[in-house]
Amino acid sequence: MGAVWSRVKVLRIAVRQVLELSASYERLLQRIRTDPGLPVPNPTRSFWHDVLSPIANHVPDALPVYVDAVIIGSGITGTSTARTLFREGGDELSVLMLEAREACSGATGRNGGHIKPPMYDDYLMLKKKHGPEQAAMLVRFRLKHVREMLAVASEEGILDKCHCREVDSLDVYFRTEAFEEAKEKLRAWKEDMPEESKDCEWIEGKEAIDRFHLSSEVAGVIYSMAGAVHPYRFVTSILARLVDQHVGRFYLSTNTPCTGILTTTGPDGRPLYSVETPRGTVLTSHVVHATNAWASHLLPQMRTKIFCVRGNMTAQRPGNALPSASLDGQRSWVFYDRHIGYDYLTQLPDGEHELMFGGGFVQAGDDGLGEIGTSDDSWFNSGVAAHLGGALPMLFGGNNWGGEVVPSSSLDHGRKDKRQVWFEGRVKSMWSGIIGISSDRIPWVGRIPAKLTSRPLPTYPLSDKDSYSSEKDAEKFRAKVASPGEWLAAGYSGEGMAHAFLCGRAVALQILDRGDETTDWLPDCLGISEIRWTRARAEDLIEELWG
Repeated sequence: MGAVWSRVKVLRIAVRQVLELSASYERLLQRIRTDPGLPVPNPTRSFWHDVLSPIANHVPDALPVYVDAVIIGSGITGTSTARTLFREGGDELSVLMLEAREACSGATGRNGGHIKPPMYDDYLMLKKKHGPEQAAMLVRFRLKHVREMLAVASEEGILDKCHCREVDSLDVYFRTEAFEEAKEKLRAWKEDMPEESKDCEWIEGKEAIDRFHLSSEVAGVIYSMAGAVHPYRFVTSILARLVDQHVGRFYLSTNTPCTGILTTTGPDGRPLYSVETPRGTVLTSHVVHATNAWASHLLPQMRTKIFCVRGNMTAQRPGNALPSASLDGQRSWVFYDRHIGYDYLTQLPDGEHELMFGGGFVQAGDDGLGEIGTSDDSWFNSGVAAHLGGALPMLFGGNNWGGEVVPSSSLDHGRKDKRQVWFEGRVKSMWSGIIGISSDRIPWVGRIPAKLTSRPLPTYPLSDKDSYSSEKDAEKFRAKVASPGEWLAAGYSGEGMAHAFLCGRAVALQILDRGDETTDWLPDCLGISEIRWTRARAEDLIEELWG
């Protein structure tokens, strides 16, 4: 009887676990189907915002009546779009950039500063889904971002200010099984793309441990080239220059959320978009959605296609035994210890050489499922916080880490804003940010079909400076931009720094009716179509990752 009862008890426990998993899964689906809303007004304070930019809370005296394009979002995507429009669009175009909070207060100003192109790790997946040509093009597109952002920082004269640099990239594996699988992926990538992969190699256990001063538990390292940057300074420096150089043509309005988009008519009856904000309404021919995780707030049809995930970051003081090679700002790390998610690390080349350490996704509980569909970055998960706060000595090994460094009050990076009081221990700062996940794992870039916006499409632009006295005049104006529409660059799935800048540039060139200039470097599979929209299912992604 006791044995029977024990079996019944085990069965009940198993049934209860299945029901709990089912309920958890249903709650997850409900979250990603829900409107992410606007960004919360009281986000955690990112360490990158140590010294606020002068344009952090910039607003124009008044919003313009009409602009050629409204860009919603002031992160790296929106900034790249605006920069390209002004560099390539001549002296006629006008642009309004709307930001719900401070400038660059979303994912760009909250990430780890990595410019790390995903290469071998998902090449086979991309090849299977999109074919060898598109997979190779996607990898080249990602690799292009390191050199591109270095070139832009140099052109803008902010190379030193934003610490934009090439770094050695180390993918550190703690499990032999995972390391062997990674090597197989690397072999396959090297066979198909020998030129792009020539500098990517692996080092086995003890040699890797000794060379890179890592934990004795490390199974191996795959190393290559990547980049790193102070993302907030990079973006806000470019925005500040645009504000200064294009007075009367570039309007940056922070703390000004877009609350609605309608199709309306201009003064002479021609159809336009009406972009609504608490500061007033602006007419435009083009609307650019550069809000990544929040894109589906204004594009309800994109719910479940792009959805929120909360990520967590820290700035930490390094141990006093870490060698100089780990403290010169020329390395970045990704630590793999589970099949889902990873931890990632860069370090600053000055000040207290803070280690910018993030990840800990699975420590959030339910294998991280609780963080999916969460758009609130006003707090962070306690399980993730505990992991990030204690993991670094374990990842490097106690002997390599050494003792805790005493905080230096003299190294404040020149901070004048004293609102932020950093913690005194190893963890100097902790914050969260919202990532936009694409249900088919690649970004969505380009013109949005009218069916996916749920708004009619205006037929031609209007300028408040032109009365269009003749059709010839109208054609002359139309020649400088493409036909009106809504545009999207979003869904970077945690790899925004290796996608966003050129996605923003591509959208700008398409608005300027020069999309043919992107065909050599922008993969076709990133385009937005009703067919892709139908095939992209969040349920498939969740089952693929957690199945």
